[in-house]
Amino acid sequence: MRQIADLHIHSKYSRACSKDLTLPKIAEWCGYKGIDLVATGDFTHPAWFSHIKEQLEPLGNGLFTLKKGNSSIRRSDLQIASSDERDIRFILGTEISCIYKQGDKCRRIHVNIFFPEIKDVEAFNSTLEKMGCNLKSDGRPIIGLSAKDLARISLEINPKAIIIPAHAWTPWFSIFGSKSGFDSIEECFGEYAKNIFAIETGLSSDPPMNWRLSALDKVVLVSNSDAHSLANLGREANVFDWESPSYDEFYNTLKNQDKKKFLSTIEFFPEEGKYHLDGHASCKVVMDPSETKKNKGLCPVCKKTMTIGVLNRVAEIADRDKGELDNHIPYKSIVPLQEIIAEAFDVGKGSKRVQAEYFNIIKKGGSEFKVLLDLSREELIKIAEPIIVEGIMRVREGKLFIEPGYDGIFGTVKIFSPKERKGFEQEKLI
Repeated sequence: MRQIADLHIHSKYSRACSKDLTLPKIAEWCGYKGIDLVATGDFTHPAWFSHIKEQLEPLGNGLFTLKKGNSSIRRSDLQIASSDERDIRFILGTEISCIYKQGDKCRRIHVNIFFPEIKDVEAFNSTLEKMGCNLKSDGRPIIGLSAKDLARISLEINPKAIIIPAHAWTPWFSIFGSKSGFDSIEECFGEYAKNIFAIETGLSSDPPMNWRLSALDKVVLVSNSDAHSLANLGREANVFDWESPSYDEFYNTLKNQDKKKFLSTIEFFPEEGKYHLDGHASCKVVMDPSETKKNKGLCPVCKKTMTIGVLNRVAEIADRDKGELDNHIPYKSIVPLQEIIAEAFDVGKGSKRVQAEYFNIIKKGGSEFKVLLDLSREELIKIAEPIIVEGIMRVREGKLFIEPGYDGIFGTVKIFSPKERKGFEQEKLI
């Protein structure tokens, strides 16, 4: 049974996050997107943890669902034409920001932690608070512990705690980041490296980039949205084949690198990520790694050090020229449906026209993932305008142009030229 999972999101208590991020609304949007399993996010924050305990009930298998009466969460109750009536499931997951000094260098590492039971989270939060960590400050708290110590604490509470380095290549806050990261999992986690079964690739890298590093052959690559708003849920995700979804299934799938159960990841095109190339945003300078090398890492405008992006950092520590699929888990790259509609109409994705068309399409098509991944062209033609159908097909084929992101600025996707867009508009009038 196909299960699509987004395992890294945030709540309304995290900085720069939408106030709409509550559990009932997250469940509702998971229905729109076609997500079966989603992380709670932010369980260290006292107010959000109270919300989790008020809204969710355990299923007895390490996963949770909304309590009856809190929301219409069955797929059939959502205003979409889905025949899938399974409940949206939640897993207890959070992101921690570890800032500490190691090896005469300031390290800034973000780590995702998962537990199967409420009592585990209570013990984890209590332990951090007793160590002086301010968990009230943010949904993604900053603590002064090392990633290694965080792993130790988690595993002492529950040996089946799942520990996944978040967005592993982003420059400022990741295990391999150019600004404050490490060159290996072992260097970061020490003796607990054996308990790291997966890393999260992040929006600015894709699996082939990660396959260039042979040391990552011993872990699986997961992809998640890191959503700060409801609409961004599922912009990256994981596809599993589980007969009976449970925390143990998730744990064992990662630990055993079970390719029969871990079918694929759903990816951003990495160029669209906001740290793909090198650059200096304030000077509007963007460079590929070869140009950066010629300029000795300095911005040609202000002469200050540029932010070294993910593509460059991968090349720096990679030991292969090219990553091949071979025995790795496959992937599919997508552009979110709202972006495709916005490109087709040449308007902002937050516009009323895009929102209306988005809900019209998924109401007829079942969910965003069914529209983007499953429906044939013939099926799509029945529910969407021809230019949108063409956009979906071009994304599936990778026929698009992306102006790459850099130094905190997202890349820009282009599917149609102005001439092509005008042609579709004229056909519509005939």
